[in-house]
Amino acid sequence: MKKLKVIIEKSADYYDAYARNCEGIYGAGKTAEAAKENLMKGLQLYINNAKDLPDILKGQYQIEYTYDIQSFLNYYAKILSKSGLEKVTGINQKQLGHYANGNRVPRMETVRKIESSLQDLGKELCQVHFCS
Repeated sequence: MKKLKVIIEKSADYYDAYARNCEGIYGAGKTAEAAKENLMKGLQLYINNAKDLPDILKGQYQIEYTYDIQSFLNYYAKILSKSGLEKVTGINQKQLGHYANGNRVPRMETVRKIESSLQDLGKELCQVHFCS
């Protein structure tokens, strides 16, 4: 299946969202969530009004999101507590708070550690089933 690759990142004044592999799809907002919602509205308008739709948007496609650490931590703050993230990643809550607030930027090694830890958690959760 085709993938629309969307980047969500913090800029100086707001959050940006844009498709890396399809021109003309953008969004912005005061939060990562608002930027994502704005991008989705823009995507729908683009699809409805484009005279020549790019191949990637013809038929079925998936959206793959790539976040900077600050945007990710803020977007998922309502779901993933810093305490829970500390348990999953091994990174101190205070340090995670610095990343979320933009006071510090993690090294690439730390970014990969967070990404890998969350992907491992996702794989584990995909194996969960409940009995009735």
